[in-house]
This record gives sequence, C-alpha cells and structure tokens, in this order.
Amino acid sequence: MSPHKTFLRKRIASALILAVAPLVASSAVGQSAQAKGATQTTHHASAPTSLRLYIFDCGKLKIADTTVYGFTPSQLAAAEMAVPCFLIAHPKGTLMWDTGVIPDSAVTPGKGVTKPAPASVNPSVATVIKPLKAQLAEVGYAPADITYLALSHCHWDHTANANDFAGATWLVRQQERDAMFAQPPAFARCLTQETFGALQKSKTVILKDEEYDVFGDGTVILKSAPGHTPGHQVLFLKLPKTGPIVLSGDLYHYPEERAQHQVPKTDFNREQTAASRASIEAFLKKTGAQLWIQHDLTVNAKLKKAPAYYD
Repeated sequence: MSPHKTFLRKRIASALILAVAPLVASSAVGQSAQAKGATQTTHHASAPTSLRLYIFDCGKLKIADTTVYGFTPSQLAAAEMAVPCFLIAHPKGTLMWDTGVIPDSAVTPGKGVTKPAPASVNPSVATVIKPLKAQLAEVGYAPADITYLALSHCHWDHTANANDFAGATWLVRQQERDAMFAQPPAFARCLTQETFGALQKSKTVILKDEEYDVFGDGTVILKSAPGHTPGHQVLFLKLPKTGPIVLSGDLYHYPEERAQHQVPKTDFNREQTAASRASIEAFLKKTGAQLWIQHDLTVNAKLKKAPAYYD
C-alpha cells in the first residue's frame, strides 16, 4: 500500500473516533442518569424516630342531595366533600387508613378521572386527579411496605384501593367484615366488593374490644364507633408535636352535623351513630384531642399534604 493511502486511512480512522466519542460519552451519561432514576424510584423510606402522619389527596365528592345529612347546600359552608387517605408511619411499622374513592387503575396521571357513585348510593360524582400509589412513592413507600391496613368503614369512597394493600395485616371489626362479604352485598351499602375483595384472604386481626392499640404504646389507637356502618371505627393519634387528634371516618361528614346534632338518614343505625358520637365527644374532651372531620372540604384544604407530614 502506498504511503499516501496509508495516511488517508489513518486520517479517516481518527475522524471516526472523534465523531463516535461524544456519542459514547452521551450514552454513558444517559445510562448513569437512568441508573440514578431507578435508584430514586426504588428508594424506600427509613422508619421514623417518632410518629408521623401523611395526608394524601384522594379526590373530591360532589353530593347531589345534601338533605340526607339534614341540610340544604346553602346551609353548608361547603357542600362538596374531600376524600383524603392517610399513612401513619411509626418506628415499629406503618398503617394505611382509608384508600380513596376511585381505584388508581382508572386514574390517568395529570388528567384524572370523574365517575358517578355506585347504584343505591346517595347520588354523587367523584373526581380524582392523583393516583394514591404515586403519592405514596413520593414519600418512599409502596403497598408492600405497609404493615397494617385499617378502613374506617366499607363504603366506596374509603375502599377504592384496598386490594392493593391485601399483603398488609387487616385490622377490622367482625361486624364490618361480615357486612363487606355478606350476600346480598347491599347490606350496609358495602357495594364495591371488587375494590376490597382481596382482603378476604388477607392476614386479619378481628378487633373485639372498644379500643385497639396498634403498636402497643398508646400512640395509634383504633376506636369502635358503630352506626354509620355496623363496624365503623375512628383513629386516635398521639403525635409528639401536633398533639392528639382523631380521624373521624364518617362519624361526621360536615361540621354542621356536629354543631347541630344531625344524624344522616342513610346511616345503618342512627341510634348507634348518636351513641358513638357521644362517646367520641367525651373522649375528645378527656384527651384534649382535635377532631379532624375527614370529608370537611374547608378544613382539609388547609391541611398540609404529603410529602409534608405532621409529627
């Protein structure tokens, strides 16, 4: 081969190396970024040193007929209802409390979804923008990380993603479990078995006493409050900085119910509801705990949402 051709081949090879080098570097950077992203996605939160409460935005309910609660829309500060979900993180484990109104599988991130209530329920329309599992992931948790699941009760706007937590230990009262799996399913209006059916095979603790101390230290206590459904319950939390609070489930829906002692016409047992309210009100007075009415749209809007938390 002539010296001239050898020289040309060397020049071409050098040019190819210079052209390919940036692409290789770019690919390496991209792979590094992907690896970093994967690490972030699989990050799991460490156990906190003290109790924490995370609040997730699980949607909103537009109620067609507020008179079943004893009020016209004009008599209410806000006729719409908030639908929050809660994660309690304790040094010994985690508790998921209520799981939303529309399953994540039906929610398009960024666009959301709107769906009507099931038949035989007070007509209403639910809107959800953010999937619950995506919000959990933002604070470093997945359903597999949840130690315990407790539902305030079995209605559709509290159980939408319950099946995702079937791997957790389910804390439930026998009356509520019976209502959830009874036939016909209209009993106590536990109508959406497709959202909670997997719990039937979950590891389950049947709560027999008025109070159940979840972690054994008095900071997370499930309290019986039947009436809205047969095994309805509320959740007491003793937060180190925020102080004691009670998450209401559906003991009340609107603050006006509490102020004017109105019991919804659709409650499973209205006399039981009245008795449960009296018992919880006495408990609030005794402990100095705040009552957070979960469906109260006005108050819920003021509460900080995850990834922020209350401690």
